[in-house]
Amino acid sequence: MIRQAPSGNDTTPVCFSINNPPFNYNHTIASVYFSTILSGLGLSSNLFAFVVLIKTFLRTKSLSRSSFLIFLAGLVVTDFMGLLVTGSIVISFHATRFVWRDLDPYCHFCNFMGMSMVFYGLCPLLLGAAMAVERFVGINRPFTRSASMSKGRALTTVVAVWVVAGVISLLPLTGLGSYHMQKPGSWCFFNISSQPLDLSFSLIFSLLGLLSLAVSFLLNTVSVVTLLRVCCGQDASARRRDHEVEMMVQLIGIMIIASICWCPLLIFVLRTALSGEPVHPDFLLFFLRLATCNQICDPWIYILCQESWLRCLLSRQCCQGTRWWSGPCCCGSVSLPLTRSWIPGFTSFSGVPS
Repeated sequence: MIRQAPSGNDTTPVCFSINNPPFNYNHTIASVYFSTILSGLGLSSNLFAFVVLIKTFLRTKSLSRSSFLIFLAGLVVTDFMGLLVTGSIVISFHATRFVWRDLDPYCHFCNFMGMSMVFYGLCPLLLGAAMAVERFVGINRPFTRSASMSKGRALTTVVAVWVVAGVISLLPLTGLGSYHMQKPGSWCFFNISSQPLDLSFSLIFSLLGLLSLAVSFLLNTVSVVTLLRVCCGQDASARRRDHEVEMMVQLIGIMIIASICWCPLLIFVLRTALSGEPVHPDFLLFFLRLATCNQICDPWIYILCQESWLRCLLSRQCCQGTRWWSGPCCCGSVSLPLTRSWIPGFTSFSGVPS
């Protein structure tokens, strides 16, 4: 949908109606080296993490861990594609210094990048909330989870998150909000203002992101408390929990990084839209780059948690409250009896892979 805005004797596409390129090049807020390093580091990290996750998925026999790995793989693919799509556009601009309006007179390219920014921004937050729900059910309602959350259901959930984020990113093309060129002219994003339509979309984006983080924090806190209570309880030796602890460590790491990277941008969008203040381009670009760091840091959580020394450390922590000690990684070397006893917080029958 191309909307036209009057500008003198001509009609200016809406994406250039506020910030009309070309802009004066400012090295303090725009750099081809910064964009190239950031994108290259993120792409290589996510590619490495994807290989690690695939190898782990192929050798795991735990149903709960397999489902969790599907969520992680979806997050890695999303982060990789987000950096690939948006990074290639930004780097091309800095390398060639093309005039965006000459290249894209009808705003198709700008709308595509704006949609990409929204889609690849919301997906990690929504996936983080979905993983928190999955682990909450797996730890606190194990029989419900074992009956409902299969590998196919996990994959369906990932696809559903992509669909939801995709639908939201299309809203500005229907008139609810609008995508605009942003300074220094290398990227497009939705317009942050107090105008009714722009305000509505700004609230949808920021509140949905903040709600996802809040849900992740609440459910992860309850899951950690339950897991600690079970690990330290009288029946702590009923089954192995090293994989459960490992998954929660990864999920907590994802939540902390997402909160640090995304909260400043989400709060900035919310505050600016509600107050009606003009958008400061340097602040917006800084907060956006901070959010991009989430896509670079996330994969290292998966990579580090697959290293043998860290897995051994998690296993030792899991076993501290028990009398099992049969080597450097006690939980991983214990042969468990098959029993149908269950304690709240366990994810399956004792001795049966979960």
